[in-house]
Amino acid sequence: MLQDRKIRVIVAKPGLDGHDRGAKVLARALRDAGMEVIYTGLHQTPAQIVETVVQEDPDVLCLSILSGAHNELFPRVMTVLKEKGIDDVLVMAGGVIPDDDIEGLRRLGIEGFYGPGSKLQDIIDYIKSHLKR
Repeated sequence: MLQDRKIRVIVAKPGLDGHDRGAKVLARALRDAGMEVIYTGLHQTPAQIVETVVQEDPDVLCLSILSGAHNELFPRVMTVLKEKGIDDVLVMAGGVIPDDDIEGLRRLGIEGFYGPGSKLQDIIDYIKSHLKR
């Protein structure tokens, strides 16, 4: 089971957001914490992100966005995940997400919100304590 293998994490950048320094810093920190990380690269559509989830079978999907399109793109990712019957992956969000938008995103099943200045160890600890598998 999970204790016999590394935690698998996909770090994804949906939409036209071209800034990925934070996502790369997170990916490195997760690797340094012993997790296996797949970084999708920039400009991924919700369908491409979910296809990566299907192919890679991760424990965690970290969505990173700075463009302000989170209320458009994150719900689409969650819809496609549901259409594919994927409900055992911890979906987290990072980047610039206004506090007023978090509750609506939580209702979709996204949890663990981390913005600029978040401590990497807090994200690592959250993942380890909230896995769904």
